[in-house]
Amino acid sequence: MEIFLTKVDGVKVLCPKVFGDNRGSFMELWNEKVMKQNGLDDNFIQDNISTSVKGVLRGVHTQLKFPQAKIVSCLKGMIFDVAVDCRKDSTTFGKWYGELLSAENCRQMYLPEGVAHGFLTLEDAMVHMKVTTHYTPGDEIGFTWNDPKIGISWPIPVGMDLILADKDLQWGNFDDLVEKVNSFR
Repeated sequence: MEIFLTKVDGVKVLCPKVFGDNRGSFMELWNEKVMKQNGLDDNFIQDNISTSVKGVLRGVHTQLKFPQAKIVSCLKGMIFDVAVDCRKDSTTFGKWYGELLSAENCRQMYLPEGVAHGFLTLEDAMVHMKVTTHYTPGDEIGFTWNDPKIGISWPIPVGMDLILADKDLQWGNFDDLVEKVNSFR
C-alpha cells in the first residue's frame, strides 16, 4: 500500500495495491500491520456503508464529545471526498483537502480525530467508512458546505442539482463550529 501525505496535517491518501487477472481483482482495504508501520495506529471499531445517488452532498461534519478517526473509500461510483482541519492547535487549522475516490482508482482517505468530513457524489455511489467510535446521537457538529471562509472547491458539474439533508442545510459557518468546540473544551 502506498500512503501519501496531504496539505492537511494527519490526513493521508491510501492507495492499496490491486492484483488482477482473468478472474477479476483482489486488494487489501485494511491491514493493521501495514497501517501501524505507517503511523496509523487508531483502534477501528466499526464499519459503515452508505449509498447515495449522484448529486448528494453530505457534510461537512465531525463529532464533539466522541471524535472519530476514519478511513473513507468508495466501493461503487465516484465521490469528491473532503477533509477540513477543525483542530485549533493544528498548523493546518481551517485548511481543507479534497480527493477523488472511486471504485476504479481504489483510493482511500484517512482523517484523524478533529477533522471534519464531507463528500459529493459525482456518480451514484457506495461509500465505506471505517471509524474509531460508535455513532452517538446528538454529538455531530458541522458547518455549511459552501462557507466562503473555508472555500472548498467542490467540483459541481454544470447543471447538477445538489441534494442535501435538512441538517446539512441548517449548519452555521465554520466559526460557529469552532466556537462550539472551544466552549465544550
